[in-house]
Amino acid sequence: MSSYLHTMVRVKNLDASLAFYSLLGMHELRRSEVPDGKYTLVFVGYANNAQGQAEIELTYNWGDDDGYEVGTGFGHFAVGMPNIADAVEKVRAGGGKVTREAGPVKFGTTVIAFVEDPDGYKIELIQR
Repeated sequence: MSSYLHTMVRVKNLDASLAFYSLLGMHELRRSEVPDGKYTLVFVGYANNAQGQAEIELTYNWGDDDGYEVGTGFGHFAVGMPNIADAVEKVRAGGGKVTREAGPVKFGTTVIAFVEDPDGYKIELIQR
């Protein structure tokens, strides 16, 4: 059976990105330093692929601290959690950017919020 494994995004400050995703309750699952390629890969998530969970691969290219354009084709990551109002406050208290407060989706009842990571990637929080 096939399964969805991860999404990779390039980050300009690995420590800031790890701190942000920890505000959402994610933790570092594994790390790979590649000196010959001058990059570091860090996989974050709630659990690893072996436990049936998708992960986010944060790729830091050494010395490329100017950042990257998110692009017009990328929309957002979606994360389900039990209390998104608390998550929004945790992100805000941690210095993160909240772009949509917790509340019902327009024309619906699902409660969502949006936050942005340090590189401008949008994360939709969905009440579960």
